[in-house]
Amino acid sequence: MSQSLPVSWSSVEATASQTPVQAEKLSNYDLVLQCQTEHRPEKSAFAELMRRYQSHVDKVLYHLAPDWQDRADLAQEVWIRVYRNVKRLNDPIKFRGWLSRIATNLFYDELRKRKRNSSPLSLDAPLTLADGELDWEIASATPGPEEDLTTREFYDQLNEAIADLPEVFRTTIVLREIEGMAYEEIAELTGVSLGTVKSRIARARHRLQTQLQRYLDGG
Repeated sequence: MSQSLPVSWSSVEATASQTPVQAEKLSNYDLVLQCQTEHRPEKSAFAELMRRYQSHVDKVLYHLAPDWQDRADLAQEVWIRVYRNVKRLNDPIKFRGWLSRIATNLFYDELRKRKRNSSPLSLDAPLTLADGELDWEIASATPGPEEDLTTREFYDQLNEAIADLPEVFRTTIVLREIEGMAYEEIAELTGVSLGTVKSRIARARHRLQTQLQRYLDGG
């Protein structure tokens, strides 16, 4: 998917499991600064950033592409982009949001590539929505939260409901409700009008509320 890093990926992963105590004691802010001081990110600091934020990357990619089987490969590509571009981050305190944007941009890059290469024939024939977009049935693959059984079941239902949304609704609601992006940011990122963004979010919320209400009513 991408050329290899200036240092081998295996060595970075190995460092992640043997992070020096010094890096572990640094704040997130200082870790980013340490990755920006040299020509290349300092290995132990970068590995510690990976350790702290890997679950966040996994969560973003899961919600954006719940049916993609190669999310682990995408997560690795996210960190390759972080490694190459971390010096460009002007404000280290905004690292988490910057990381989310990298993961989201990668998703859109891959989405455009897959649409160009996709076959016109499919067993799950797409439907045309009122706004002209395509509606795919999304396979569910829900990770189990660590809450008690009742809460876990509810979040399982929520994750399934998000996964079942049409692609354009799912990505928009994830960017708004999970990533916390402003409507204007979403419009810029997805290349649609502000009105379309608001319409998709409203329709996505309505679908989620309807599906979750059936679950709560025991239907």
